[in-house]
Amino acid sequence: MTIDERKVATNTSVIQNLILENRGKLSVSGVLDVLSFDDQVVIIETELGLLTIKGDNLRINKLSIDTSEVIVEGDISSMNYSDNKNVEKSKGSLISKIFK
Repeated sequence: MTIDERKVATNTSVIQNLILENRGKLSVSGVLDVLSFDDQVVIIETELGLLTIKGDNLRINKLSIDTSEVIVEGDISSMNYSDNKNVEKSKGSLISKIFK
């Protein structure tokens, strides 16, 4: 992502909040979908990209489509954003490499 693309992304009207309480409870707003989850990794599609949450004993305590909010509880060790477009491109290239 270039600097100009970052400026455009930060100037959008999208507001997203991540509230982490004592590394045990994470509230995320601006959620579009929960793509994958288990007790160690939760992948959430948000308005600002894919959010990957890693930890132990993770569970989704609240999922509200109406308010676009998710609450994840457990021992949270990391949170990482990635761009939706980059993930789709990398999946396609990996699949194409397998079938060559």
